[in-house]
Amino acid sequence: MYEKKSQPIATRAVFVSRVIRSLVVASVILLVCLAIGVLGYHYCAHIAWIDSVHNASMILSGMGPVVEITNVGGKLFSSAYAIFSGVAFITNIGIILAPAAHRLFHSLHIDGDDEIQPGK
Repeated sequence: MYEKKSQPIATRAVFVSRVIRSLVVASVILLVCLAIGVLGYHYCAHIAWIDSVHNASMILSGMGPVVEITNVGGKLFSSAYAIFSGVAFITNIGIILAPAAHRLFHSLHIDGDDEIQPGK
């Protein structure tokens, strides 16, 4: 997907397209994760739609639960969704930062011929 260290660094246009593609992929993942949470809270915990959206958004962003869940199925879903959301959040950060990290590391790469020799 990205250029190898022996290839020249990508142009600005290629870099911008990679950033946009990463943002789109991360947004789709975020929306799918939010939909899982909303549906799960609504059907497993028997919470109203708006409260399901609110609770799923808060859990997915790392803020914590808002609505008190009283049934066992809802508590089991909430526990699993909290763990899932942590992994999804970290994954999204990696997807978003990947193009910038690759560009930084690629620009810092020095080939063997370009190294500074002592005494020169």
